[in-house]
Amino acid sequence: MFPFLNGCATLCFSLAAFVLSVPVSAQSMAVDTLALFDTTRQRAVPVVLYRPATLPKRPKIAVISHGYGGHSTDYSFIARDLVAQGYVVAGVQHEVPSDDPIPTTGNPRVVRLPNWERGVQNIRFALARLNRRLPMLDRSRLLLVGHSNGGDQSMLYADTYPAEVAAVVTLDNRRMPFRRARQPRILSIRSSDQPADEGVLPTPDEQRTYGIMIEQQPILHNDMWDGATEAQKSRILAAIRRFLQHR
Repeated sequence: MFPFLNGCATLCFSLAAFVLSVPVSAQSMAVDTLALFDTTRQRAVPVVLYRPATLPKRPKIAVISHGYGGHSTDYSFIARDLVAQGYVVAGVQHEVPSDDPIPTTGNPRVVRLPNWERGVQNIRFALARLNRRLPMLDRSRLLLVGHSNGGDQSMLYADTYPAEVAAVVTLDNRRMPFRRARQPRILSIRSSDQPADEGVLPTPDEQRTYGIMIEQQPILHNDMWDGATEAQKSRILAAIRRFLQHR
């Protein structure tokens, strides 16, 4: 979806040895670049960590999963807003240069499943390492955010480990069917140009039954990232805030 950023290869040094901290926003927030490496899978899992400069006693945790071909830093406007709401936010890099391209033919739910499953493993690994690094994290309030293919990965994680996830926000995921259940809570912001595959979105009756929130917005699928206009970003952030404040 976005051009691949070759810089991710430089992150793959060790389990979590290299950390670069950059204070931002008048030192109210810091950004940490973590070079994680999963020795079990022999795979680099680079993570960009957004956090309050002064951590609360029990910070909430959110994981952002980028669209296919994108980068872990592509959704910093969402990460910054979540940090302002008390979250520690991990942007996980799901694709690295050595990965095979995602299949473009065949049934997406079949041919893309290995990519989604790898995404689930990446998220799970990153969370385990972050829990070691920041044991005060409140894992009971895990929020997953994902755009496009990253939304499909997030939805599969929520379907596989529903008891671990408090809420899911997807930006126009189109392939992985939504979990039809009240747990976790789900918000999906939909684009104006790319419809979901049949059976992915819950029906209006299912939305009411399970409390699933679907919000259509005047934005193109490929614009749902830092490259969006300020007005588009504001609408996305407002929808996420309403969802998180609603209980």
